[in-house]
Amino acid sequence: MVAFIGSIVAFVVALLVGGLAIYISASIIADVKDYSHAVVTALLGAIGWALFAWIPLIGTLLALVVWVGVINWRYPGGWKNAALIGFVAWFSALVILVILNAVFGLQIGALGVPGV
Repeated sequence: MVAFIGSIVAFVVALLVGGLAIYISASIIADVKDYSHAVVTALLGAIGWALFAWIPLIGTLLALVVWVGVINWRYPGGWKNAALIGFVAWFSALVILVILNAVFGLQIGALGVPGV
């Protein structure tokens, strides 16, 4: 039971960090300032990533296109802005996680932001 609760807490923290990273990037790139929208986008992006990343040879590339496609669907500005939001979200998540993990001695990732 303790492991299950720990998994739920880790999932929620990772989702909130991924949402924060997308919120930061969407605020900068698309001038959209809605944290709940960013958290839902992170969750949908994580689901899209999970559905395709396992495919041999092309899975990671396909999953990345799907993830950027989710951002494109959820935010204005087209594919170019979606790719920029994705890149800034990735970088933001990296910075957030380096700080959180160093200060609190954690080992968490960010759900909804690939590769972090």
